[in-house]
Amino acid sequence: MAAKKEHRTEIKNKKASFDYEFLETYEAGIVLVGTEIKSIRMGKVSLVDSFCYFVGNELFVKGMNVAKYFWGSWGQHEPLRDRKLLLKKRELRHLHQVVKEKGLTIVAVKLFINDDGFAKLVIALARGKKAFDKRASIKEKDIRREMERGE
Repeated sequence: MAAKKEHRTEIKNKKASFDYEFLETYEAGIVLVGTEIKSIRMGKVSLVDSFCYFVGNELFVKGMNVAKYFWGSWGQHEPLRDRKLLLKKRELRHLHQVVKEKGLTIVAVKLFINDDGFAKLVIALARGKKAFDKRASIKEKDIRREMERGE
């Protein structure tokens, strides 16, 4: 029995945790075309400035940059195209109602390949932080770092 190669692809959006306060998180599938999955497995993805929006009752992610596959030829994908997200109807209805509130948005937090080989995107219902909230986050992080060094 051959041992499975343990290669975990995980891309995080570090800027999102600094700019937003996460209220709820969801794990969504992504509709991919062409060579996108190969680029994702190579880690050639950027989630910076990506967010989700509704068209009708469907949820799409905008601003997720999946670089073109280096060894691809004529079947290349568009790097910045909007990609459809797959969630349960109940979750979609809940998100659609909650996003109508002022100040709430849906941001992409993390992209990973699950054990079955499917690309999954962790999205979060988020509220934007104010400048003083960001300063408090930086201060907490510095204090935590100092405590770890001291012990």
